[in-house]
Amino acid sequence: MFIHGDDDQDLGHTVAGWTGTGIATLGFGACGLALVTASTLLALAGAALLVLAPLVTWTLHLAGWGKPSGPRPADQWDWRVRDLTARDGHPGCVGCRLAGRRPAPRGQVVERPAEPAVADA
Repeated sequence: MFIHGDDDQDLGHTVAGWTGTGIATLGFGACGLALVTASTLLALAGAALLVLAPLVTWTLHLAGWGKPSGPRPADQWDWRVRDLTARDGHPGCVGCRLAGRRPAPRGQVVERPAEPAVADA
């Protein structure tokens, strides 16, 4: 039996979420160790990791390794499944808005210009 069991919950386990959590945990650990050892250098390294964690998470989210808010279909629950809607932005997502991605209103189709063909050399 997996962590979820047979229930119908999508707990949002994603590459972006777990990577950010891991980096932040290392940062908090380094800051805590810096307090015990009175190391300014270690405190700065921990603080740098804490600044890096949300930036890495945001970058991975925009690359499609996060998830939009709300429930997803069951076939997309695995943490290794990439979110293909991230390119256009998620509705109500602050991270997507900060990146300048604005999803089209529901029901409206977005026309993308064709990508230029690359000539064979």
